[in-house]
Amino acid sequence: MLTEKQQHFFDYLKRRLQDEGQLPSLRQAARELEISHNAVAQLLAQLEKKGMVAREGRYSRTLRLLPRDSRPERALGRELPIIGRVTAGMPMYAQQEWAGSVVVDGKMFGGESLFCLRISGKSMRDAGIFDGDLAICEPRQYAENGEIVAVLLHQEEATVKRFFLRPDCIELHPENSDYPVMRYGFSEVLVQGKVVGIVRGQHTSFSRLPD
Repeated sequence: MLTEKQQHFFDYLKRRLQDEGQLPSLRQAARELEISHNAVAQLLAQLEKKGMVAREGRYSRTLRLLPRDSRPERALGRELPIIGRVTAGMPMYAQQEWAGSVVVDGKMFGGESLFCLRISGKSMRDAGIFDGDLAICEPRQYAENGEIVAVLLHQEEATVKRFFLRPDCIELHPENSDYPVMRYGFSEVLVQGKVVGIVRGQHTSFSRLPD
């Protein structure tokens, strides 16, 4: 899987090879892409590690782009922010304070303004959402009954639960019988997004939740 920066650099190399019959030097690539020599070297090393290019020794004109049938098919990756501290009154997807980022499969997760929220605890275990996972969320301010959503409680505490709208309250259901159903007044719960997928492990395993 390539990040957007890696894909952009790889596409640049392909264009240069097609247009001029040879690949640029490190100095030329840095000048044309308006980035540092070190950035070019790092991108090149990343592409080589992912099996997209091959070279002998240091960067040189002996660099080769590997044919598609000699390397695994890789989807374009996209980088999603991981929410850190939630700011009261501000939508999660508009937060400026992030705890990092994660690269996911851009074909599997193609929505606008997606963000990630780290799961803490075991209350959603039976839905396949475990402590330490990252919940990939599609921003929205409403929810259908039965959907798993990220919500803000009392404008300060973020949680992921299954949503149910009742005549006199909002119920947030866990997916673990050891935890109780939580009931809140309508003004106490702000829906921030629908959970559309999960990243687990060392950010190498992705799964999309059913629509």
